[in-house]
Amino acid sequence: MSITDKTVTELSRGLKDKDFSSRELTEAYLRRIREINPILNAYITVTEEQALEAAAASDERRARGQVKSKLDGVPIALKDNICTEGVLTTCASKMLYNFTPPYSATCWIKLAEAGAVLLAKANMDEFAMGSTSETSAYGITRNPFSLDHVPGGSSGGSAAAVAADLAAFALATDSGGSTRQPAHFCGTVGIKPTYGRISRYGIVPLASSMDQAGVLAKSVADAALVLETIAGADTLDATSASVKVGAYVAACEKPAQGLKVGLPKEFLACGLMPQTLKAIERAAGILRQAGAEVEEVSLPHTKYALSAYYVLSSAEASSNLARYDGVSFGLRVERDNVYDMISASRTAGFGEEAKIRVLLGTYATLVGQIEDYYNRALRVRTLIKHDFDRVFAAKYDCLLTPVTSGTAFKLGELQDDPIAMYLTDSCTVSVNLAGLPAIAVPFALQDDLPVGLQLIGQPFGEETLFTAARALEQPRLIPPDIVEQARRKGVVCHD
Repeated sequence: MSITDKTVTELSRGLKDKDFSSRELTEAYLRRIREINPILNAYITVTEEQALEAAAASDERRARGQVKSKLDGVPIALKDNICTEGVLTTCASKMLYNFTPPYSATCWIKLAEAGAVLLAKANMDEFAMGSTSETSAYGITRNPFSLDHVPGGSSGGSAAAVAADLAAFALATDSGGSTRQPAHFCGTVGIKPTYGRISRYGIVPLASSMDQAGVLAKSVADAALVLETIAGADTLDATSASVKVGAYVAACEKPAQGLKVGLPKEFLACGLMPQTLKAIERAAGILRQAGAEVEEVSLPHTKYALSAYYVLSSAEASSNLARYDGVSFGLRVERDNVYDMISASRTAGFGEEAKIRVLLGTYATLVGQIEDYYNRALRVRTLIKHDFDRVFAAKYDCLLTPVTSGTAFKLGELQDDPIAMYLTDSCTVSVNLAGLPAIAVPFALQDDLPVGLQLIGQPFGEETLFTAARALEQPRLIPPDIVEQARRKGVVCHD
């Protein structure tokens, strides 16, 4: 096994036992990044100098017996909408091509204080708008399992990096499935915790009432360790929750016996591919063998979730992106007057998907339209939340569902059909509308592409999710040789 193949748990143990130093580990990752990233384009900015300095500092602390945490010296990646003081943060947009934040996101500060080593900022869909990582101004990202397939989005760069061993784990964000869907497509674990569980301070917003930082990792235990490190209240984020952080790592060792798991029938009737339905049935069997009770439940209003989500998220995105006008923030295109300057700056700075969502959100909140679209979507959101509340009040611990209807689709396959692309979020967006935690777990391979499963939990029920996810966890899915794939398929590498 290569040193970069290891899980966080294995790396932490190796550093403790002095099998390798943090600098040796970081250099190994940087070598692999130089070899593989030109093929995958998983990273926008590689922070090599900073990473080596942080690794050296970690080794010095370890020599003095002052190790900060189990993550001390472990190399990681961050999605490029998570602000990092002194390091370029672009949101994969021309609008922020030169934005170097004067502050850091709280989630990254907590990891830095734990001793983690930042390797790079990961590619993504522009401003987190997309399901394929094809809307980035810095080029597409490829799926490590098949280079002519998408890695998912918007956190496709983060998921591809973890799957391809370009980082031990990565932080991502999730507004409608942007951590879980890429995890499913790339064969990694991806958790989106309860809204407010992780501070949103320093994360460039898409839809403020749904955005939540998430973790992409190689194992359930790794995801638990990272979440335990970064979760908690933050005085800089009024929406962060003061609920006590759970013992997530310990929860991974608990048996699934006695859990009551629901199978929402609406999620199983949304055009699932045979391999996805087969995976759900097999997973239900595994949980039953582990002593859990699994039975069908109903969430009748979730069939409206996708429509409500795109109205509400676009409305919030329209508001959040209003600041990028060439005056306060963002790319500035000089013109003779301020109105032409703002128009030219936004036209040049935003990609097509961002423009579509801004226009959609602006229309949905116009005086003559707000009642028919925005307010109605808010009422639907309430009904969806009540559906989940009713099921959990019936003593269900978690719900087992697909992540999407099938496996990763080919690059460019849905570029000209935005409605079909939006439909791929059908199984994930209701979680964000209700503010619930959910985890995607890799479960099988179908035609050499990963198939994952989703577990949805009660508010702040992440411990139960980790217990159930650990019961379903399979041996890690390993992508085929990426360099050989590129040679065979004639993939053009990025500079």
